[in-house]
Amino acid sequence: MSGSEIRFRIASTFSASLARLRGDEQKAVKITAFELQMNPVNPGMQLHKIDRAKDRNFWSVRVSRDLRLIVHKTGANLLLCYVDHHDAAYRWAERRRLETHPRTGAAQIVEIRETVREIEVPRYSEITPTGGNVTDDARRVFVDVTDDELLGYGVPDSWLDDVKGATEDSLLELTEHLPEEAAEALLELATGGSPMRPVPPIHVGVMERSPPAYSSPAPDPFAHPDAQRRFRAMEDAEELRLALDYPWEKWIVFLHPAQRRIVERDYGGPARVAGSAGTGKTVVALHRAVHLARTHPDARVLLATFSEALAAELRVRLTRLISSEPRLAERLEVHSVSGIARRLHEANLGPPKLVAANEIRKLLDRSAKEIEGHRFSSAFLRSEWINVVDAWQLETWEDYRDVARLGRKTRLAESQRAILWSIFSRVRAALAERDLLTEPGMFRRLERHLSSARHVPFEYCVIDEAQDVGVSELRLLSVLGGDRPNGLFFAGDLGQRIFQTPFSWLSLGVDVRGRSWTLHINYRTSHQIRRQADRLLPNEIADVDGVTEQRRSTISVFNGPEPLLRVLSSEEEESACIADWLRARRTEGYEPHEIGVFVRSEAQMKRALLGIEGAALSAVDLSVHAGGVSGSVALGTMHLAKGLEYRAVVVVACDDEILPLQERIENIADEADLEDVYDTERHLLYVACTRARDRLLVTGVDPGSEFLDDLLSAG
Repeated sequence: MSGSEIRFRIASTFSASLARLRGDEQKAVKITAFELQMNPVNPGMQLHKIDRAKDRNFWSVRVSRDLRLIVHKTGANLLLCYVDHHDAAYRWAERRRLETHPRTGAAQIVEIRETVREIEVPRYSEITPTGGNVTDDARRVFVDVTDDELLGYGVPDSWLDDVKGATEDSLLELTEHLPEEAAEALLELATGGSPMRPVPPIHVGVMERSPPAYSSPAPDPFAHPDAQRRFRAMEDAEELRLALDYPWEKWIVFLHPAQRRIVERDYGGPARVAGSAGTGKTVVALHRAVHLARTHPDARVLLATFSEALAAELRVRLTRLISSEPRLAERLEVHSVSGIARRLHEANLGPPKLVAANEIRKLLDRSAKEIEGHRFSSAFLRSEWINVVDAWQLETWEDYRDVARLGRKTRLAESQRAILWSIFSRVRAALAERDLLTEPGMFRRLERHLSSARHVPFEYCVIDEAQDVGVSELRLLSVLGGDRPNGLFFAGDLGQRIFQTPFSWLSLGVDVRGRSWTLHINYRTSHQIRRQADRLLPNEIADVDGVTEQRRSTISVFNGPEPLLRVLSSEEEESACIADWLRARRTEGYEPHEIGVFVRSEAQMKRALLGIEGAALSAVDLSVHAGGVSGSVALGTMHLAKGLEYRAVVVVACDDEILPLQERIENIADEADLEDVYDTERHLLYVACTRARDRLLVTGVDPGSEFLDDLLSAG
């Protein structure tokens, strides 16, 4: 049989094991993998059966003197499963079996139960107080769930007894031995959710032990949506190269079934996907944009996000996703919302003349001096201009008199509004006289132009980080997406809103009610870090229009050490603590670019840098290099953390008067705005903490931020 007739796949277990090897070892493995793909029956390959393996189709392939690649080989199928040093690789193969699940029909690599020692509760497991002597039966999580139901969720039959005996203390450790779909369903059941059962394919018969009956009439077990999350078919050498160059968690080719349903659904109007940090909203947005481009061959699709840095990251991910379909890129554009607005304005109306923020401040102060008898502070005038007048692009006294001022909590009598408008109208006149635009003004002018245009530049718009879209931006996007079915799709998390005050989307004609979905499975952040970060936010967050995001049912699918919170007596002690922690991570094998360090503002950067340098590491400023630099720790403000992820994160200088930032509190125009300031400051800390995958350190100097009390609470 020739190599072209063999179906060549890689498993997530292989990608994870490859990432743990040294650079020179990885290179040797990749060369062997390419040779296998090009000629799987190459007589020069030293393939050996693994005699003690329960699955007779596991073979080892010699990579070097000590490295062995484990493959599963049956007929027309070759699967790369694992790679490690000789003894460890053989042990892995001896303890696993490739099976087709009898109920779901999905291919699974199943750990053989009799080889697993009695599951022990790790020291970092979450333990729920029982309040007294409680029998083991009473503490078992799935005592009332039938075997038939558990099989329906993808639990291998050999693990049913262990699942039925699981307690709250042992559940997280147990799920690490199970296939992803089973682990996720069990965690959702344990937290009170109702997981969706996989739809069984037609004609799936009895349990197929290795070797699976791939030639039978049953559906291909690798084609099942759950199997596609862990097995990836490689069509050519370029696809294999990409798969070997990027860690599995960076790959976005296959979706969780719940995500796929959202991506491929038809919507009668604007739709939104929500979810806490790490639940895959950006992945859904990417796939949604590609899905629209594929299913509408003549349409142009815009994928937009909050900033240029995030847009650049989306372009990289999109390249991976459509590497085998390069022509899709001709109709798929990725921009920041501001960036595409400037580009379209220049193409249709000429280059926009944007006014600087300090010039607006001068105009407001000068106009305020010209109006006698008012007591409005400069801070209030700037806030009212930014959040109401400029945001909503109010042009007349009647507009300002009647605006609902959503997001502003202080009521103003009509006489007060009249005085304020006399100030703001002068600012507007001064801008118009010099043909200057604020950024919201640029959006408004472009929106009006495109509203009357015969054709708009995009038929479909997908917007990531939608929680920070402003009024004028949403107006423009609604024109670009129009009121056509599937025209607008948003992905965002209200718990990560850090730039915009709340406002009603419905008042602008963007109605996502009945077309809003929440993701609940967190793939990026360990259970321990997610649980602690979630204490900063309420279990339910609602927008102005009453659309709610339920956060209490979010689950993480892997365990990790507990986050560390340290409040030190001095900045010197804090720096030493950070340095010790970073050295420990390096000893564990963490690369510098896998570590992120965040502070509230530029004023605290030096404190963080002292800790990094104390560990003999270099740092790269994220405001200069948005994606970081290999070999250096990423250092930036919490605002720059949005959309990023690292294996380990340090959040530095969480002191009282720094978080929440005292400067923001002192500049509050009226006390009624204090709640919103506190909310966004909480959101900033939440964003910074949830950039961490495995390890998190939060530090401050006594007295520490009041938010640390929330992180430490049993909540």
